[in-house]
Amino acid sequence: MIKKLAARIRQYKKHTVLAPVFVAMEVVLEVIIPLLMAYLIDFGINAGNMDYVFKLGIILILLNLVSLSFGALSGKFAAEASAGYARNLRQDMYYKIQDYSFSNIDKFSASSLVTRLTTDVTNVQNAFQMIIRVAIRSPLMLIFSLIMAFGINSRMSLIFICIVPFMGLGLYFIISNAHPIFKRVFKTYDRLNRVVQENLRGIRVVKSFVREDYEKQKFNDVSENIYRDFSRAEKILAFNMPLMQSSMYLCTLLISWLGAKLIVGGSMTTGELTSLLSYSAQILMSLMMLSMVFVMITISKASAERIVEVLDEIPDLKDPENPIYDVKDGSVIFKDVSFSYAKDKSKLALAEVNLDIKSGETVGIIGGTGSSKTTLVQLIPRLYDVTEGAVLVGGRDVRDYDVKALRDEVAMVLQKNTLFSGTIKENLRWGNENASDDEMVHACKLAQADEFVRSFPDGYDTQIEQDGSNVSGGQKQRLCIARALLKKPKILILDDSTSAVDTKTDALIRKAFREEIPHTTKLIIAQRVSSVEDADKIIILDKGKINAVGTHEELLKTNAIYQEVYTSQLKGGSINDEI
Repeated sequence: MIKKLAARIRQYKKHTVLAPVFVAMEVVLEVIIPLLMAYLIDFGINAGNMDYVFKLGIILILLNLVSLSFGALSGKFAAEASAGYARNLRQDMYYKIQDYSFSNIDKFSASSLVTRLTTDVTNVQNAFQMIIRVAIRSPLMLIFSLIMAFGINSRMSLIFICIVPFMGLGLYFIISNAHPIFKRVFKTYDRLNRVVQENLRGIRVVKSFVREDYEKQKFNDVSENIYRDFSRAEKILAFNMPLMQSSMYLCTLLISWLGAKLIVGGSMTTGELTSLLSYSAQILMSLMMLSMVFVMITISKASAERIVEVLDEIPDLKDPENPIYDVKDGSVIFKDVSFSYAKDKSKLALAEVNLDIKSGETVGIIGGTGSSKTTLVQLIPRLYDVTEGAVLVGGRDVRDYDVKALRDEVAMVLQKNTLFSGTIKENLRWGNENASDDEMVHACKLAQADEFVRSFPDGYDTQIEQDGSNVSGGQKQRLCIARALLKKPKILILDDSTSAVDTKTDALIRKAFREEIPHTTKLIIAQRVSSVEDADKIIILDKGKINAVGTHEELLKTNAIYQEVYTSQLKGGSINDEI
């Protein structure tokens, strides 16, 4: 784990090295200063030698200024190194997530990935900064101060040797008990993020059903769990400060008591006692700071493990060794395809699917809720890989293609339409970043979006708010269709993408498809029979299996499911038309 995390330092290696170098030089000067203070007292003040006091005083001032400069430089380099390290971590994680398949993302959940990219990275950043600065400073200060203390009086310095094991045992107890709690806390943070995201995304539903109190209680329950766990962990960590302070005060008392006796006995000078007290403060302070480093590492260890999980995750979908970059045409063939989200053959979402769709055909897909209509079309651009069988596009298995090349030829308008913050033009150019204004207007005309776009004061430069909240559902669907058309794909998939538009607009969109993109294979998932009745063939899905395939007229004569859907919609036709 450490090796993988350390590899993310990259261009900040220089800063990472310079920070401890300046820390080491700062420590050396700080250790020398108490010794010079002892000389100042013994050979200057006590001896009444004011020239010596003046000269040594100037040296001490200069050493303090240089030490201060080294400290400032170490802080600067440590801050730059830790901030850059965190940036690299976030970047590597984010880039890795972009390569994830849907199943990889499902494994972590979106809320968990957000927590790992934010809270967990911040924890590791703080620990990294402490490691390259405090974790270097404290051991060096401890070692150098002990050497100086033993040089002054070896017997009194044994006090530190006796105290250190006591402090070490206490610190081990604190860390071993706190780490499992922090590990649990960060998992609870994932739940908290999920609750907040769901609430904000569905705030209109929450308000329409007057469920604010329920949402507040759900948030409070998760927040209370975090509070209890953090409180328990902080109570354990709270023992750290009393442990360190009691050790520090005990050492100071013992040195003062024994030092006073030695001064009276004439075996120690006042300056030596003063410097020994300074070294004791440095030793105990370094131990205290070292304990804080261990505490921070304890907190960040759980975060580091979660970050490495994201970096180590292997995407389910990979390009073959010698990928194909050219998709011949828009033909689609399903050969004995079975698929399971859980990769469990006993839990199949699709079973024994066989289809042959010619390039340029318009294919309608109808089925009840949970019949796996969306699952079927997601296998075409290889958003998931089949569990058994094969899906062929342009006569080749989709697993033989370069994933980017394949998806460039397959445009999907998903069931849940997504628009991004920015102008309408910027959203449309997701389909083709080099599209001209005329091409965008043409695509919008095909999708029946041009009229309402021009009705906005800023037209195609109108700003779309987050998630397209300032346009209606039907407008959002039409913009997403126009965006897909700009790709000029060989295969166009519409996953219930005209459900929010009226039947007249739906008919105009289909008419534009027939006339303008006759060579593009069109797969249309729909709830309305009217949306697919003029298709070359209609697929009826039932419980993950193909129930029937045929034209509108054939299915009306032979298929019970299609007859039932058609009859129910025909009876409610007048109502739908009014809507």
